[in-house]
Amino acid sequence: MASNFLKSSIVAALLSAVSLPALAVDLEFYFPVAVGGKAADTISTLTADYVKAHPDVKIDAIYAGSYTDTLTKAITAARGGNAPQISVLLSTDMFTLIDEDLIEPFDGYVSEDEKKSWIGAFYPAFMQNSQTGGKTWGIPFQRSTPVMYWNKEAFKEAGLDPEHAPENWEELVEMSKKLVKKDASGNVTQWGVRIPSAGFPYWLFQGLSTPAGAILANADGNKTQFDDPKVVEALQYMYDLSNKHGVMQGGSIDWGATPKAFFEHEAAIVWTTTGNLTNMVANAPFEFGVGFLPKKERFGAPTGGGNFYLFKDASDEQKKAAVDFVKWITEPEQAAKWSMATGYVAPRADAWETDAMKDYVKTVPQALVARDQLEYAVAELSTYENQRVTSFLNDAIAATLAGDKEAAPALKEAQEKAEAVLKNYR
Repeated sequence: MASNFLKSSIVAALLSAVSLPALAVDLEFYFPVAVGGKAADTISTLTADYVKAHPDVKIDAIYAGSYTDTLTKAITAARGGNAPQISVLLSTDMFTLIDEDLIEPFDGYVSEDEKKSWIGAFYPAFMQNSQTGGKTWGIPFQRSTPVMYWNKEAFKEAGLDPEHAPENWEELVEMSKKLVKKDASGNVTQWGVRIPSAGFPYWLFQGLSTPAGAILANADGNKTQFDDPKVVEALQYMYDLSNKHGVMQGGSIDWGATPKAFFEHEAAIVWTTTGNLTNMVANAPFEFGVGFLPKKERFGAPTGGGNFYLFKDASDEQKKAAVDFVKWITEPEQAAKWSMATGYVAPRADAWETDAMKDYVKTVPQALVARDQLEYAVAELSTYENQRVTSFLNDAIAATLAGDKEAAPALKEAQEKAEAVLKNYR
């Protein structure tokens, strides 16, 4: 009788186990918010939509502050054995994350067909900061380029064609001179142009060094060319905008305050990310245009923004679920929704072919500018020990714009410091 009772208990336990629902896969997703607009709300909505369609997955989207804050939190959590499974971090963090041994490539979780149909669908310009060594370490998501915004009303007042933005360095100077306004005391009330030099100095500076014909770092992330004569030329031009031509505010110019400065007529032309486009459309009290950054030898701008990264300490089950989520959120329909809500560039061509995006660009044709500029785009500055190496260039830019050093010696010093660090990675 005891034997029969034991058998019955085992059968009941097995039947109970079979009837239990499978445990959900829990994912933590670190996400930075770096621009104005509807970024946080949109990512919440997209994440909720995915979870609703995939009840076997739970995703805790954690807003971790700026890109720098998010990277710090992700590294700290990983070192403490509590890493997120996925995170959006700067595309330029790729070499740092590889060096810290925190992430793994996506290649092992996709088929050969998916490498072509999914990974191969992203714009090549964005993949320059997403792949190295024949592997795909990052998946483009909130990607961008810097673009030029101009106030069409200010152009009309200055006697300029409001539909013709400056196309080259010479036109930028000449038009900006006409756009400068001063009060009765001779104080400037409206600058011709504003190029931020604090916040992401190197990034906006690449909008000058690239047209000058310079490439700041190699694709392997272990060598820079900060002292290239063309880089010196670009920094000298940036300095001259303020100190020779008098068309730009001198010294340090804040990144975050740039849209507000544009809205309040403090500058008639501003350079900032296309990720601010939605903010501009919603808040600019005047008609504005968006254009390529002006050329010198060529058109050109760096790409920018964030990639999805897959953290290696996740379980196999979590990694598979994380990759599936990343595939879904970067599909054309979701990529289009994200681009329309934020102004970031939809990172794959087929997103621009969706009905929603086609309708959107009919009303906001400025959105096409950043996409079209990708033809001339280069990789954002990215190296091993990236924050440290980039700081050398940022310091050189700051010292030059402050008048503490001339461009050539400042950049020579930056190159020497970068070389001392990066030679260890060659």
